[in-house]
This record gives sequence, structure tokens and C-alpha cells, in this order.
Amino acid sequence: MRIFLAGIMQGSHQSAVLHDQQYRPRLKNSLEHHLPGCEIYDPLADHADSLEYGEQRGRDVFLQHNRMCGEVDVVLACVPEASMGTAIEMWEAYRNGKVIITISPLAQNWAVKFLSHILYKDEAAFEAALENGSLLEQLSALNVPC
Repeated sequence: MRIFLAGIMQGSHQSAVLHDQQYRPRLKNSLEHHLPGCEIYDPLADHADSLEYGEQRGRDVFLQHNRMCGEVDVVLACVPEASMGTAIEMWEAYRNGKVIITISPLAQNWAVKFLSHILYKDEAAFEAALENGSLLEQLSALNVPC
């Protein structure tokens, strides 16, 4: 199973700063532990200095990541608050028939509500679903190769 780890980076910051990104290693470690053999792509891991990219390099990476969301099996989106980039990644996955798992308290936000196949209110709920096997059951029911 190929998973794209999407999630808030800049959010609504008006300057070139990132939100706390500690959720990324936590989610990656949990996925690797509970879903051994899955391939996880974390865009920040390959582009930690992306805020320093020039216009063309930034555009190329942004568009490449959006394309990737239409090619993986699952997009795991961590959206603690609105994130335009993550919404686009979710849309690309959705329009290409990929499964979207979202971790977000924004259950009434239309992008979250209508694009998510599986929705957890927070990381603890996601982790519980990994541990008890219910996430794997849901993925299997959605025909995701596990």
C-alpha cells in the first residue's frame, strides 16, 4: 500500500513559517508499526527546506505532490485547521479514485466532510483504529491493497 502523508504545513501563516510538524514522524511510525510493508511518502522529509525554494522549484514540487496524490493508494491528511494545500491534495486523490483518510476536528468543513472516506477527530482516534484493526478492515472494504 502506498500512502501519501498530507497535512498542514503553512496553513494561514502570512510569512514563510511552518506549523508544528511533529505529527509527521508520529503518524509515519504508527503506520510502519501497524501496517508493515506500506510505503509512506512524506513530502516534508524530501523537501525540508521548501520554504527557501525559488518560484519555479516551488511550483514544480507543489504540482508534483498534487500529481502523486492521484497515484498513491491512500492519502492520509492531517488537518487540525484549514489547509489549502492539503485540500488540493485531497481533491486530487478523490478525483482519481484514491482513498482519503483524514484526521481532523473539522468534520463539518465541506472539503473534509465530502472528500474523506474515513475520518478521525484526532490522532488518538486514528491510533486506536490502527491498534484495534478497524482501519485495516475499512481499507479492505474500500478495496485498498493492504
